[in-house]
Amino acid sequence: MKVRSLKLREAHKSINGNNDNNPSLCSVLWDQQAHHLVTASSSDPSISIHDPLIPSNPPKILRHHRDGVTALALSPNSTCLASGSIDHSVKLYKFPSGEFETNVTRFTLPIRALAFNKSGSMVAAAGDDEGIKLINTIDGSIARVLKGHKGPVTGLAFDPINEYLATVDSVGTVLFWELQSGGILHTLKSVAPNNISDTSFMNVVSWSPDGETLAVPGLRNDVVMYDRDTAEKLFSLRGDHVQPVCYLSWSPNGKYMATSGLDRQILIWDVDKKQDIDRQKFEDRISGMAWKPIGNVLAVIDVMGKYGLWELVVPSSMKSPTEDIPSLKNSNGVLLFDEEDPEPSTSGGLSEFAEDILCESEPSCRKRLRKQSESEDPDEDIDDELNLLPKTETRKKVHRASKDNLDKGNGLRNTVTPAWLKMQEAFQPGATPPQRGKRRFLCYNMLGTITTVENDGYSHIEIDFHDTGRGPRLPSMTDYFGFTMASLNENGSVFANPCKGEKNMSTLMYRPFSSWANNSEWSMRFEGEEVKVVALGNAWVAAITSLNFLRIYTDGGLQRHIISLDGPVATASGFKNQLAVVTHVSDCLPSIDQMLEFRVFDISSGTQALTGRLPLTPGSHLIWFGFSEEGQLSSYDSKGVLRVFTSQYGGSWLPVFSASKEKKSDESYWVVGLNASKLFCISYKSPDKFPQVIPKPVLSLLNLSFPVASSDLGADALENEFILNSMHLSQIQKRMEDMAGACLDTTALDDEAFNMEATQDRCILRLIASCCNGDKLVRATELMKLLSLEKSMKGAIKLVTALKLPNLAERFNTILEERLVNESKGTHKSPLLSFNGHASLTADDAAISKMMVTSNGKNEKPESSIGFSSPTLSAPLFIKKENKQEHEKSDQNQTTNAKTSMEPSYAEKVKSAENVLRVGDVKMTGQVLKVQSQRLSYPSLKSSNNQETTKKDPDQLAAPLRPSNPFKKAPN
Repeated sequence: MKVRSLKLREAHKSINGNNDNNPSLCSVLWDQQAHHLVTASSSDPSISIHDPLIPSNPPKILRHHRDGVTALALSPNSTCLASGSIDHSVKLYKFPSGEFETNVTRFTLPIRALAFNKSGSMVAAAGDDEGIKLINTIDGSIARVLKGHKGPVTGLAFDPINEYLATVDSVGTVLFWELQSGGILHTLKSVAPNNISDTSFMNVVSWSPDGETLAVPGLRNDVVMYDRDTAEKLFSLRGDHVQPVCYLSWSPNGKYMATSGLDRQILIWDVDKKQDIDRQKFEDRISGMAWKPIGNVLAVIDVMGKYGLWELVVPSSMKSPTEDIPSLKNSNGVLLFDEEDPEPSTSGGLSEFAEDILCESEPSCRKRLRKQSESEDPDEDIDDELNLLPKTETRKKVHRASKDNLDKGNGLRNTVTPAWLKMQEAFQPGATPPQRGKRRFLCYNMLGTITTVENDGYSHIEIDFHDTGRGPRLPSMTDYFGFTMASLNENGSVFANPCKGEKNMSTLMYRPFSSWANNSEWSMRFEGEEVKVVALGNAWVAAITSLNFLRIYTDGGLQRHIISLDGPVATASGFKNQLAVVTHVSDCLPSIDQMLEFRVFDISSGTQALTGRLPLTPGSHLIWFGFSEEGQLSSYDSKGVLRVFTSQYGGSWLPVFSASKEKKSDESYWVVGLNASKLFCISYKSPDKFPQVIPKPVLSLLNLSFPVASSDLGADALENEFILNSMHLSQIQKRMEDMAGACLDTTALDDEAFNMEATQDRCILRLIASCCNGDKLVRATELMKLLSLEKSMKGAIKLVTALKLPNLAERFNTILEERLVNESKGTHKSPLLSFNGHASLTADDAAISKMMVTSNGKNEKPESSIGFSSPTLSAPLFIKKENKQEHEKSDQNQTTNAKTSMEPSYAEKVKSAENVLRVGDVKMTGQVLKVQSQRLSYPSLKSSNNQETTKKDPDQLAAPLRPSNPFKKAPN
């Protein structure tokens, strides 16, 4: 494709000479006969009217605003010019003389958009204020104010048939208004780019000349076409724009479209073929364009106030942009009512406004018939009008009309929003959106970052690790593919880019950090599909594509698996052998809630470990998804709620952090990762939506905290700690089960579980103290039953005794005695071990504790829910640490056969425990457990004859709960 250079000439300068290099919002318009060209700039209070035939002639200058001009509009017959400004005013001029007529209205904030209706009898004005004003141009009266947008309105467009008004705001929401009633027909949320932070870039909407299609800049550097009546997506124009589209303009016949992007280029599209036919690169971003009404010329103006004319925009071999201009069903001209209403009303009332709109939406013959037969029978009028209506109504319009009639019969308005419009697009965890001329993150995780910045035709990618001691810095990479997503782990990095037209297919590339072989880097190209999300793990690479294919490769590039997912992908993340994928289950609910499902695949074994629905806060969407440092699946939504997956209750998501309780009013968090107790994130302030690469962001560490309700004890922090500890204990148990299932040594986890158990007991003791101070004795009793260590239970008895609560102390004593009795019963009813080391638990054993840990660490009974009235309520008794010296003595006589040596050892322990703990003979002493670094000393227990028994091996006392592990290696 040939590259041409278009020379631009200066039309506007900034008010302040020091700000000449700042981009401004500039506008350009043609008049109906193409005799004049009008330009304006948001940095210049003047309006220029140029002679396009003789550009060297000085333009006519209109100086009536006190600040920059942000919007221009010209009536269809080119007799009235409207301008809006930062000075909050809307002014009308005669055209082309430029004579000032009136200040038609004022706002309290800057104006951003203006538009005339088809007849020129009304102008719509909007901006940073709440509400869109519909103003009668005859007398300047405000006919109606339309309210519905949540942000500044930046684009307005009356449809050519004069039934609807389309508007768009800076947060990307598009509304379809019905002019006759002033109601909202359709709401398209977040379908256009969010540009609230850049006033030189405004979202726009534009109707096709035949009024059947509305064009809106899309979120994927494209232009999306929506149906006029149903607001359904028809198709999109997507090509070589690498940044969002900032302006668009239809050719007079609607066959072509010009789009300008933040990437400083203009593309010319054949709309029917959905292909770009020409393009032009500029030094600065083009903020305004206008097709010449008669001729193959496009007028452009950039953000620096320089304008020019692009001659021969459409190749001469193709149809001219002014050929076969569509005729509208009610193109009646500006003097629509002059023939029958020589004295137009100037009252500007709402009833007359509605009458004007109704008349303008009907064919002229129908209007005459209705006015001439006002005294005739209404039924005959209706029949005659129906006979005279155009016969070209589409099936969609007829369906919508019948549905509207049904809604009106029920007193309701059809406000159903197409659900697909709100379905969340796929995103890469840890990536930030592209920014023109700025470096952005392709990946930011707990290991390091991948950043990229676009240069002229290529990008520059750098990989940095948080731990600078890993080794030498990795060399930077030149990217000619335009990668937009990446993932990083200890072994390498993977990159991918979406499709950019037919010439640039989607590419997946993997780069290992080290390899024994040369040329270990590899890439894959996809034809007919594009990569949406990538993920990395131990010796595998995954890519999810637009065809809902999950493609899994080895780190050497071997294509191992291709799996069809049952919905469009939202995101994915990898951790060691696990790959977690989030997909859409269905369209969104009417409440804008996303319907998402997660799956966890074990790549090494080829199994699906987990699956289920992904919970989100109502009205939110997913913005981060991944694994914690310990491998816990986690998610973070746009409402600031962090959740982790736990095996409790058959697999549930627990909300472990809420940004609303942590952040300041203008502060937001961008999640990087988390561990068992901390959230690693980057905090940024409004109006930023994500962190910047430069200056280097600083990680913030926030404590995980459940969103607990305000307690009547005032001990919210303690209750939160209690729930967190319970969750951590559950996670440790699950890890012990997994390790035991793989026949791995769980000694380290035994120690971790015991330490967590002791920490939980300390928290419970503080909660008991709070309950006693708050006179919540029933709650204190419940907490007593949740203590795990005998030492802690005796400490609780001493605590309530010191607080002079004898009744509660007596209850605590009873609970401790029941605990010891239950332990002794468990000794008599010792479980029999099978060959594989699993214990068979009886019903009485289940009453002793909520779960028992067998020699291989597996729970034989799932954790039961707490019944507060049950006398057998007790906390789980975790594995106590062994006395290594006693264990060495007891292991001296063991043989190499684990099975035969296990049986006498276990029987001896049972017998010893039976002699020590007997039902009815247990008495309390003042001695307590003393926990030392690697040893647990049990207190001496007195028998019924008041003689102290000798100290026993703790393994013997814990024998009913923890039989010896036959797979554990004996110490040397």
